[in-house]
Amino acid sequence: MEPPRSNASERVGRMVRELRSKASMSRTKLAERAQIDVRHLSRIEAGRGNPTLFLLIQLATALDVKPESFVKGLTATDLPEDIKPYSEADFRRELRRRGPD
Repeated sequence: MEPPRSNASERVGRMVRELRSKASMSRTKLAERAQIDVRHLSRIEAGRGNPTLFLLIQLATALDVKPESFVKGLTATDLPEDIKPYSEADFRRELRRRGPD
């Protein structure tokens, strides 16, 4: 089985799964309510999907929770290893590298 994409993806997936279970809702029913493919929902719950903001809002609405509950407490350290946030110095260095527009 494929590992979770990141700590953030794993946490969001676990939360979706727990909320769905708490609501006694099948994956199929949640997918219908959120208007997404059940296979995509399965990948999200397993931490292998990368839900968009739009999709998180759809899921939150279908689960009757606030969208921000999915991302509360997440930080850049929860992102995949290959995605590093820019520091101010990195940002300025990148601007210099790109040159004038």
